[in-house]
Amino acid sequence: MTCMHSLDDTAAYQVITARDARFDGRLFVGVTSTGIYCRPICRVRTPRARNCRFFATPAQAEAAAFRPCMKCRPELAPAANDYAWSVMDASRTLARQAAQALDEQAASGDAKSLVDVAGHLGVSDRHLRRIFQTEHGVTPLQYLQTRRLLLAKQLLTDTRLPVAQVALASGFNSLRRFNAAFVDSYRMSPSRLRGEVEFAPLEGDSAVTIKLAYRAPYDTASMLRFLTQRAVPEVEAVEGLRVRRSLRAGAITPMAGWLEIEFATNAPVVHVRFAPALAPASGRVVAAVRRWLDLDATPETIDAALASLPGAPGLRLPGSTDAFEMAVRAVLGQQVTVAGARTLAKRLVERFGEPIATPWDDVTRCFPSPEVLASTPIERIAELGIIRTRAAAIIAIALAWNEVAALLATHARPEPLIERLCAIKGIGPWTAHYLAMRALGWPDAFPPNDVAVLKAMNQLFGIDSQRGADVHAQTWQPWRAYAVLRLWNSLEKAL
Repeated sequence: MTCMHSLDDTAAYQVITARDARFDGRLFVGVTSTGIYCRPICRVRTPRARNCRFFATPAQAEAAAFRPCMKCRPELAPAANDYAWSVMDASRTLARQAAQALDEQAASGDAKSLVDVAGHLGVSDRHLRRIFQTEHGVTPLQYLQTRRLLLAKQLLTDTRLPVAQVALASGFNSLRRFNAAFVDSYRMSPSRLRGEVEFAPLEGDSAVTIKLAYRAPYDTASMLRFLTQRAVPEVEAVEGLRVRRSLRAGAITPMAGWLEIEFATNAPVVHVRFAPALAPASGRVVAAVRRWLDLDATPETIDAALASLPGAPGLRLPGSTDAFEMAVRAVLGQQVTVAGARTLAKRLVERFGEPIATPWDDVTRCFPSPEVLASTPIERIAELGIIRTRAAAIIAIALAWNEVAALLATHARPEPLIERLCAIKGIGPWTAHYLAMRALGWPDAFPPNDVAVLKAMNQLFGIDSQRGADVHAQTWQPWRAYAVLRLWNSLEKAL
């Protein structure tokens, strides 16, 4: 096999023969007779084994001169995050942290140099190049180039953005360089690819529409129920398989906008539609949606670890599109019901949220920004029915938000974030761990002294103390956050 992967060529060929969706995003096959690489779920005729070359990432396939398949579209595959949050030797950890940094760079369109990435990780760029090549089988530049080109291919295929805007949204500062890189890798120009795409008729707006894949199963009922119960009126609404919401300026992009997602009923795909004002930051929006809906999870691994808990397969960890909003709502949720916290958040939005134009009558405001709440007298917040200590905590978080936000980078370790949050007056361990769970996406979060968790563990296992819960929960590591969701859900079903 031509990649760092646990499967040998015989096993990998069996995967593509069976079109096993569990390996989608974790295995790619290059076909020497066509020069094209595919996802294991591709519906084209299975190639002969002697013509197959197997890779762990699209970057490895493209470095070997294979082009992405136009039918299965490798750019749609969920990310392979089996190693996220795991313990491994220092070199592998650095190499994978560097890959995550490059993923973020490709999504954001930033133009940081490898020297900057290496400096952030505390190593020299020469050392980073060496360990990156060893771990990933390609250079950092090849890896980043592949990520940018696949994002560009997705935008060219799914949207009507002008080619020049696609180039900028994909991180290319020069249209000439974008065209040259595209032709060199895919042997066709961006305009030729755009010409081969068949678009549906316009629906009366210029929204950007894309689709994102995930690994089945996905417990959509639990996700939609969770979001429905916590949806803040005027900011977020859930209807059927759709979720729509506003995005304040600074949450994902410098611009305010709106976003809608819909779960497809006939495929493991989420359809995403967002405001044209967010188009220049399409990569950031895509990355944010994937984190929000936990689209890169590996459900068979998580479900196996939580077999002792009740619940449907494919449970996902709900994230957040706005970490500051999540922090404020976590404070509002201290020692009150979900419905009570939602009512307080509604009042906060009605008083301090900025109006925004959206396609819907029930999404009309953005959540208040850190700048607004940081400059608000405590009395104006407290008179909404928010007790004074929590109003003070909200203002303190807003004042410290720039520092806190720096600790919320994707796949950052949770300990610095939790420590910083607990240093803010009014923020305790439960709130800090809950924010790490939702805003950081920490899959092993286990908020201490959670009343609902302890109640569920008492009903299921006869455990009546936090110490006992901590000991028992060790069997669920590193997926304790998913265990928390299953425990919460078990109480709902018991009512």
